Amino acid sequence: MKVLLINGSPHEHGCTYTALSEVAAALESEGVGADFYWLGNKPIGGCIGCYGCREKKKCVFEDRVNEFTGLAESYDGFIFGSPVYYSGMNGTLKSFMDRVFLSSARKDPHPFCLKPAAAVVSARRAGTTATIEQINKYFLNQQMPIVSSRYWNIVHGYKPDEVLQDEEGLQIMRVLGRNMAWMLKLREAGEKAGVPLPQKEAPIMTNFIR
Repeated sequence: MKVLLINGSPHEHGCTYTALSEVAAALESEGVGADFYWLGNKPIGGCIGCYGCREKKKCVFEDRVNEFTGLAESYDGFIFGSPVYYSGMNGTLKSFMDRVFLSSARKDPHPFCLKPAAAVVSARRAGTTATIEQINKYFLNQQMPIVSSRYWNIVHGYKPDEVLQDEEGLQIMRVLGRNMAWMLKLREAGEKAGVPLPQKEAPIMTNFIR
């Protein structure tokens, strides 16, 4: 079992990474592998709504989106981390997640469906819960069980050393890591016991304007 932790911050070893590192340590203490994926600090273009991915089964633009989607197939759980930009996730992560989750929706096997996921958010002060809600909506759309902690998955600090002073925030990250490990072990036990995955249905889409 292994979890991929996505660092959406343009700062490779900043506050978001510091929070994710605490989650990773908790995962590894429970015997679950933890790998990092940094989006980098170069722009990632947003989705243009061409829906070419429906036919190609991948995004029409060859960049880190397709690289990540292919990598995701081998992971059992995901944690997406972001700093707060104007009470939301940063723009690069937003563009990335839009394209990742739309382009992977028709892949078989689906790289994300029914795999546990969580959002981790760092901020100097405010906008954290709005950002968590924004990220969680991607998981809800892909039938991904959302892993919780003992509070909202946030840390506070302007710099990494300030995050390390947020004792409650760090505890939240540790609890999140252990809860993710527990959920993955439950899934593994269910598979060994022969519990089948939920029955699939073909998507039904309706429009409000006819």
